[in-house]
Order: sequence, then C-alpha cells, then structure tokens
Amino acid sequence: MKRIAGLFISMLLTLMTIVSCDSAQQRAENPFFSEWDTPYGVPPFDKIRPEHYMPAFERGMSLQLAEIDAITSNNDEPTFENVILAYDDSGRMLAQTALVFGMLSEADNSSEMQALQEQAMPLLSAHADRIRLDEKLFEKVKAVYDRRHVLGLDAEQMRLLQKTYDGFVRAGALLDKEQKERLKAINEELSLAAVKFGNNLLAENNGFVMELDKDQLDGLPMGVRDQAREKAEAMGLKDKYVFTLHKPSWIPFVTYSTRRDLRERIYKAYLTRGNNGNANDNKQLINDFIRLRTEKAHLLGYPSYAAYVTADQMAGTPQAVYALLEEIWTPALDRAKAELEEMTALFKNDHPDGTFESWDWWYYAEKLRKQNYDLNEEMLRPYFSLENVQSGIFFLANRLYGITFRPITVPLYHPEATAYEVLDADDSHLGVLYFDFFPRDGKSQGAWCGNYVEQTYVDGKRVAPVVSIVANFTRPTSDTPALLTLDETETLFHEFGHALHFLFHDVKYRGLAEVEGDFVELPSQVMENWAFEPEVLKNYAVHYRTREVIPQHLVEKLRRSDLFNQGFMTTELIAAALSDMDIHSIENYEQFDPVAFERNALNERRGLIPQIEPRYRYPYFAHIFNGGYSAGYYFYTWAEVLDKDAFEAFRESGDLFNRQIAHDFRYKLLARGGSEDGMALYRAFRGKDPDKRAMLLGRGLIEPEPEPVDESEPVSETPAAE
Repeated sequence: MKRIAGLFISMLLTLMTIVSCDSAQQRAENPFFSEWDTPYGVPPFDKIRPEHYMPAFERGMSLQLAEIDAITSNNDEPTFENVILAYDDSGRMLAQTALVFGMLSEADNSSEMQALQEQAMPLLSAHADRIRLDEKLFEKVKAVYDRRHVLGLDAEQMRLLQKTYDGFVRAGALLDKEQKERLKAINEELSLAAVKFGNNLLAENNGFVMELDKDQLDGLPMGVRDQAREKAEAMGLKDKYVFTLHKPSWIPFVTYSTRRDLRERIYKAYLTRGNNGNANDNKQLINDFIRLRTEKAHLLGYPSYAAYVTADQMAGTPQAVYALLEEIWTPALDRAKAELEEMTALFKNDHPDGTFESWDWWYYAEKLRKQNYDLNEEMLRPYFSLENVQSGIFFLANRLYGITFRPITVPLYHPEATAYEVLDADDSHLGVLYFDFFPRDGKSQGAWCGNYVEQTYVDGKRVAPVVSIVANFTRPTSDTPALLTLDETETLFHEFGHALHFLFHDVKYRGLAEVEGDFVELPSQVMENWAFEPEVLKNYAVHYRTREVIPQHLVEKLRRSDLFNQGFMTTELIAAALSDMDIHSIENYEQFDPVAFERNALNERRGLIPQIEPRYRYPYFAHIFNGGYSAGYYFYTWAEVLDKDAFEAFRESGDLFNRQIAHDFRYKLLARGGSEDGMALYRAFRGKDPDKRAMLLGRGLIEPEPEPVDESEPVSETPAAE
C-alpha cells in the first residue's frame, strides 16, 4: 500500500472542488472516468464525444500529479519499487485518454477536434515538463540510479532504471531553474506549432479540387474515371469528374493522363501544399520549429537538434546517418539519371521541343514499364482487390506465427472501420485489430498504425492491445471492389508489420514498450518482403471477377520488373531523409527560406536533378514537423538494412515460412519491445550483425556476386544443346 502524504490530500481536495458541481453526472457520462465494459476492452467509441476529452485530460493530469507526489513525499529509502516502478505505473488514465485522442485526431478529425488539439497539446506538454523537471522526483530517481549495482536488479529492471534516468536527463532534469523554465516554454510552443502545421496541411489537402469534363480524361483507365465521377457526384456535381490531392486520386492521374497541362496542374498543387502564401502557409512555422528545436538542443548540451535526436537512436550520431545516406545517394542518383535518359527518348516522341519535367516522370515511367516488361498497373489491379490482399496478410501471419483473425462486432469510431479479434496459435486472445482503409476529409494523408490500448500488465495479468491500421487506399466504386495498386498492396503489408509488433508485445514494464526510432520500421518493412513472393501471391492474388489465380507469366513479369524505377524511388526517399537531416543539423539559427534551403541542400550541393522532387518538401513534410520523425526520416533506410538482412534468414533456410525462424523473430525481437537496445535484440535473433549488402542488392545498387564455379567437374567447350 502506497504511503500518501499531505500534498496528495490537498490535491485531491482541489480536484474534488473542480468537479464537484457535476461530478456524479460526469462519472456517469464520461467514458474515460470508468473502466470500460466493452467487448475485449476496446474504447467505447459509440459513447466518446469531443466534450469528454478536456475533463478527462484534467482529471488524468491531476491523478498523475497525485501519484508523483506519493513518490516524492515518501520518507522511506528510495527503491526500485517505490520510485521507478511507481513512476512507471503512474498516469494510466491520462495515457489512455491521450492514445484515443491522438489516434482520432489523425483518423477522424473535425473543426471541434482541431480546436481541442490547440487547447490540449500545450497543457499536456506543460504537464509532462512539470513531472520530468520535478527536482524532488529526479532526486529520488537519481538516488536509485546511483545505487543500481547493489540493488540486485534483474536485466529488465536495470534496463527500466537506465531508460528512466536517461529520459529525465534528456528531458532537462540537470538544467538550472532558469533553463528549465525556458525549456518548458519551448516545448509548449513546439506542441502548438505541430498542431497548427498538421491542421494547415489537412486544409491544404482538402482545399484543392480539379473538376474536369469527360473530354479531359484521355488516357485514364475506366476505374480511375469511375472514382472521379463518384467523387463528383458526392460533391453534388453532375456530369463532372473530380480529382483531389489524395494519393488514390492524383497518382493515377499523373500516371495515365495524356493531358500534360493537367498533370502539371495537379502535381504542382501537390508540391506547393503549405507554400501558397495563404492562411495555411507553413514556411514561418518551419522557421519556428528549427529556431525552437535548435535552442532546445543547445540547452541540453547538443550542437544541433539532429545530434540530440540521434544520440538516443541506434545510429548514435548524425555522422553515422549521413554515412549511410551518402553511400546510397550517388548510385541511386546515377541509376535515376539512366532511367531519365530512357524516358526522355519516349518524351521526345511526344514533345520534340519540350523539356522533361517532374510531372512527366510518373507518366513516362509507366510507358517505359509497358515497353520494357509488357506490364502495367491496370493489368495487375484486378488481382489485388483489398479483400484479397487482406486475406493474403492473414494467410501469411498464420503460416509464420499460427495466429488467426476473427471478425467481431465492437464499437467503431467511423462506419467504414472494421474490427477483428486476433487469436494466438493456442486460440488465446492476443488483441484487437481495427482497419480503416479509405480517404475522407477528416483523415490525414498516408497510412499508419497505432494503438488505442497499450499492451501492459495490471496485477500480473497481461492487458491485450487494441491496434488500428489507417490508410488512404483506392475506394471501391458502384460496380468494382477496391482494387489496390502495387504500392498500396505493399503499404498494407508494411502497416500490418507494425500491427504485429504491437500485438506481439509482451513487455512487463510500460517504460520498456518503446524501441529506438531507427528500429521501429524493421517489423513493418520486413513484411513487405513477402508481398510479391510467388508462394504468397498464389494464395491471395486472385482476379476479383474470374477467381483466376494470378497467372505465372504475370508473376514472372513482376519478378523481372522488380528493380524497375528503383533509381527514382530510392533517390526521392534519400533526398527527403537528407533534407530532414540538413535542416535539423543547423547549429546557429537565422531566419531562412525553407524552399531555398532545400534547393541548395539537394539540387545545388548534391546534384539532385530537377525532374525528381524529394518525397516530401518541407511545407508538407508532416513526418518531421508533426509526426514524430524529426531528424528521423532516415529511420526507414536504417531499418531497411535490418529488414533485408532479417528476410535473408528465411531465404537461407530454404523456407520462406520457416516457423522456427518466425518464432525466434517474434519472441527474441517483436515481443521484447524496448527491453534491450535494438542491436542487442537483432543480434539475439540473427546471431550476427546485419549485413547491408542485402539492402543494396534489393535496391539494385550493387551487382550480385557471380555464382561460384564448381571446379570439380571439367568445363565442356561444346555448347550444350538447347
């Protein structure tokens, strides 16, 4: 039983005063104020309303402060149990509320939710600082840390203690009073800037509509036209076709439309989001981010924000990140230039006096694929219905891990969402997985995976996670199901990998749930390796009308075209990672133009050709300004070294569904969370350090070694008969 002293009592009295006017009503009506009685412990989405969040945040913060006071006012000798474990256990209600709020702010936003974000985020930031900068609390943590070698702690307890201590130090616990106050102000400003950036980008994404007539649709496949027609009808536009900046809309348009002027129009609209000089312009916010992050890094003893971030990652330093990115950059760019040369020949046939531009790349790349491989996306899409692809990932998970998925009826936050119970190999409950596949105005761009309920332990019993995959895939039409592109198919395998990471978590302490940022993409990216393997394809790539399994000749074409356009895809990816590192490596901030900074960093210094844009330009680079990947977009590339090497373990075994290797990957790596550092977990699984050759080979950036010649047999000089 915790010993609770005077300050806690006074805090409770204050809390009672705050809620006394309608406490009984709030307890009855606010879903966050009581234990959920929903099936499988999912959030009661049917009862949660925007007005519930602020009272829940306020109560959650008050309760956590009371829990912290119970630690700091305890006169007993500081121990692992009464300090570290008590701290790890604090704030459960607040964390639960924040998980639901954070996920729905991205998946099902509204003007009311946006207003709540602007109100709540600074308060939550200030609350976190109040705890992490609490001198009495840190004194207790440090007292335990200083005696760590004589406390008889096991490996997990020692890891939690180390991460807790390091977390306080990285949060500013060693700063003086004046520095702490400045750090609090910086963090509050940053939290609000992130909300504004995201809301501006959402408005930009929803603000562009390209309304066309039937005679402007030349080259577009029928499915793309149907999508555009139904979008127009939903907007009340008769006999019109509407294209937007959601990927399932603009990417097919720039890939197939013969109207170069319209391709330019929609692609430029995509590229200039957040850079239009209007109320949603993000350039000043970018300056605010870099000014504040650089100052924060200096306060904490680092020359740049990139140095601050990487110090807590597997990479360790910005130099290590740059070394990897620069090694890939030159061969990728050379390959992209060769691709451009091939496409330019096709372009000149259509525009003898024209200049190849960035909005031409998608269109002529598709023409080149058709020419070189007799393959195009449209002949493949009928085999990749969303239902079939989802069945494919379920099949793969069952073959590897023995888990199964059962549709369930539970509260949903949106009518388009669906839910499944995930059953382990022994039919025990592993967790719940939501899917939310299609674009809508209240949803952020892209695809992601997160959890509504974290895996944890309460009174020795595992609390199963509630996980959600959110995407912006091609919608079904009135007469066809949702037919995915290859990229969308790969994306679903990717996000499913994240979901498995959440679902397999079996971590004793909440503070050990998180892994390093440059490790977090390993579980997702490794799943992509199976997506188009012939053994997997034959189990899910089935024509939605004829029920014919994808024929072998198409599988062979897919295999032969595996490295097609890799120069472009690798270059745009690495360009974004480099621009992220560059802007966060600024050591002395001065007001700057983000567009000019990017151009100098990529085009002028590194030779990025103008026909390729970085995957994300600063004004809409949500990953690094409101998505948690600041100075961390390189995570995808760093983790790709791991994922390609991990998949080699299956290849080397001769069985892509090797249950023993999958078992090791689950229990030695996925289930462990952050209970050891990422490289230690990886070595425990693989038995060695990762070899980046597999990644370089996978992107076609190095040539495979020739097969060894068996010198035991004489080599015949006579050609063998065919």
